[in-house]
Amino acid sequence: MRSTKIICTLGPATDSPEILREMILAGTNIFRLNMSHGTHEWVRAIVKKIRKAASDLDAVVAILLDTQGPAIRTGDLANKLNLKPGDIFEFTVRGARSEEQFSTDVNYDGLVDDISVGDVVLVDNGVMHMKVLHKNSNRIRCEVLTAGTLGSRRHINLPGVKVNLPPLTEKDLADIEVGVEVGVDFVALSFCREAADIIELKRLLRERGSQARTVAKIEDQHAVKFVNDIIRASDAVMIARGDLGIECAMEELPIIQRRIIKKCIQIGRPVIVATHMLESMIENPLPTRAEITDVANAVYEQADAIMLSGETTVGKYPVQCVKILDRVARRIARSGGAGYAKDAIVNTTRMKTMRSAVTLANSFSNSKIIVFTRHGYMADHASHLRPDSAPIFAFSPSAEVVRRLALSWNVHPILMSFGIDPEHTIADAEVELTRRGLAVRGDQLIILSDVMVGTERFDSIQLRQVI
Repeated sequence: MRSTKIICTLGPATDSPEILREMILAGTNIFRLNMSHGTHEWVRAIVKKIRKAASDLDAVVAILLDTQGPAIRTGDLANKLNLKPGDIFEFTVRGARSEEQFSTDVNYDGLVDDISVGDVVLVDNGVMHMKVLHKNSNRIRCEVLTAGTLGSRRHINLPGVKVNLPPLTEKDLADIEVGVEVGVDFVALSFCREAADIIELKRLLRERGSQARTVAKIEDQHAVKFVNDIIRASDAVMIARGDLGIECAMEELPIIQRRIIKKCIQIGRPVIVATHMLESMIENPLPTRAEITDVANAVYEQADAIMLSGETTVGKYPVQCVKILDRVARRIARSGGAGYAKDAIVNTTRMKTMRSAVTLANSFSNSKIIVFTRHGYMADHASHLRPDSAPIFAFSPSAEVVRRLALSWNVHPILMSFGIDPEHTIADAEVELTRRGLAVRGDQLIILSDVMVGTERFDSIQLRQVI
């Protein structure tokens, strides 16, 4: 059983029913819909395809809708601009016209107010650097520091600058409405900067009747500053290393990644490592050895999931990418983990019960943890404690809960109705595991369930052996 989950972003290379089927068979657990590029019509169509493919294969596959967020981008250009160091470049807002040879408008009118003379502007994912020389009410005059070719709608990063954009744009709100309509399982908030941002997203989802879990994307220095509060407020966290690697010093990025993973495991939040996992495979059939090591590090640190972006949206080898992640994740998991769960905070009766169950499972070499859950919380508790080798089988009568558990480390969710008698439910689960080849004679089953004592129910831990 693979503990680390795989998230794949869908795009032109992968949105056909045939490729979706292949990617599920290769090991995809969650499909990501990137709303920086997806249309509402595409979302409605692709969700139907995903649900049908998963149903046909009897597979648990979740869907994550990723908002574009308050991204600052350059405008449309008639022709690409070839820039060299020393050139003067102007950004304009509010419909202003520039007399400079090189200029473009920007989609954020408040940029002039937020930025200061001397700040460095990073354009096109950090490829081009420009220094602010002067600004007025509607123009920002810059000196080009690094050469590059500027195309239309390129992303702008402002390291160290607090941008006064709202956490959710009008586009994001419209995209979330469609996500709720089609029943996505996760909604990611791009450029989440503080806990209040993710709390606002939760409020919007609940108002619309959605139980989708929220994912806070850590992408800039401001988010890193408040990351502990963001982790506590969110349902899950994504380390979005693309923009984060531009916003922060490159040598700090591995330290930030490790710190976020440790904190997430400590307080019990699923954590995703994303961006540039197998970037070279967009064009090449095999990854670099450095990429394999990067993936291995995320698996060793026991991140809940690793994510592919361009590799599976426009790449030439999307299915092969999934197979490589699956292969590496399985092998690295057998070598052990970083052990961050030893510092996990366990402060409720149910969490302490789960810790006892995990300790018991760790004492056997052939144990399985069985959890019966209506909301997913007990399965999450087991996952956060990172059992040494025992897989966690989470049985739930809710298809929505089963899909949301697709993100949790080492949790293997199974849809099953619960009977009135807990003993019958346990027996049904054991039969199902045996039927699927997930449990064999002699396996030790550590079972978390409730038992009836008179008219009251109590949590219990049972140890049984498959016979």
